Amino acid sequence: QLKLVETGGGLVQAGGSLRLSCAASGRTFNKYHMGWFRQAPGKEREFVAAISRTGGITYYLDSVKGRFTISGDNAKNTVFLQMNSLKPEDTAVYYCAADRSLVMNREVSEYDYWGQGTQVTVSS
Repeated sequence: QLKLVETGGGLVQAGGSLRLSCAASGRTFNKYHMGWFRQAPGKEREFVAAISRTGGITYYLDSVKGRFTISGDNAKNTVFLQMNSLKPEDTAVYYCAADRSLVMNREVSEYDYWGQGTQVTVSS
């Protein structure tokens, strides 16, 4: 079992920045592709970003490209999501997730382990 714990959420003004962290424990971290998802009130959970188990490949939701950066530190079993130029529409609960698949995925159903989520609120 892999346990994921997100931290770093909070309230920020539009144009500001936040850095989310996801600490993993329980199993070998570098066997998983890692992803960030978000869910706004009344909406479905959506893919935000993913990083391969080696860290060499990253994917992003089009609306966050150029503003968000996903990165990982295998030595610390931690994945990060640096969020810059935040907009009110980025407001959501952000979830970290781990995928055991051989290929990287963007679908919620493909991820095997999930954190509890951290709230990000961007005020206008």
